[in-house]
Amino acid sequence: MSNSESSSTKVDKVVGDAIAAANARWDFGGDVVKGFDSHIERSVPGYREVHELIASISDFYVRDGSLVYELGCSTGTLTAMLGERHMDRDVTVIGVDREPAMVTFAQQRSEHLPKVSIVESDLLEYSLQPASLTVACFTMQFVQPAVRQQLFDRIYASLEWGGALLMFEKVRAPDARFQDLMSSLYTDYKQDQGFTDAEIIAKSRSLKGVLEPFSTQGNLDLMSRAGFVDVMSVWKRLCFEGFLAVK
Repeated sequence: MSNSESSSTKVDKVVGDAIAAANARWDFGGDVVKGFDSHIERSVPGYREVHELIASISDFYVRDGSLVYELGCSTGTLTAMLGERHMDRDVTVIGVDREPAMVTFAQQRSEHLPKVSIVESDLLEYSLQPASLTVACFTMQFVQPAVRQQLFDRIYASLEWGGALLMFEKVRAPDARFQDLMSSLYTDYKQDQGFTDAEIIAKSRSLKGVLEPFSTQGNLDLMSRAGFVDVMSVWKRLCFEGFLAVK
């Protein structure tokens, strides 16, 4: 590799919405928070629809005295939505994220909701208490595969009997043919959202070794090994899928 090629991998490049990241160096910290909501809404098909679906499903698992978690809450949009939806009940909603800038932003977003708390912590170090609902919205895909099963195990152990995990993820296709098809369609989608070819390539390069999606079956296996028996898919758009797992 030439010196110019080597140095280019270390230079931050714009991936859209004034967010810059270097090769294999995507990070949720720093100034990413400023453009994050806009970026993810344009990047994930049906992102707002997902939030609305999660809020609707929460009605089946949240009751007086419930504890609800959002793991990897980022800017706290969904955490606040859940808090507002159940604000007339004795319900505690806790968002957990490890990035200080995200935590500060999320705290400001939910400061009008006394029963919503935002906690700064690594998910594998945070002590989960008995909960009726745990939400992981495009979070588990960023947990390193070597320790991902541990987090599933901890989520299952902390859920009350009859409680649920709502998990939405980017998923890999079951074989190379379908993966090529989904990748092509997803690239078309991002172009339709206004991302330039350069931004799409820069984002893909920045996520190398950071975003590690599993297939549908791979996610089902993780949940099964943790102890979940009753699992179903509740949403699917291109290479993104939502699962409901009940303990």
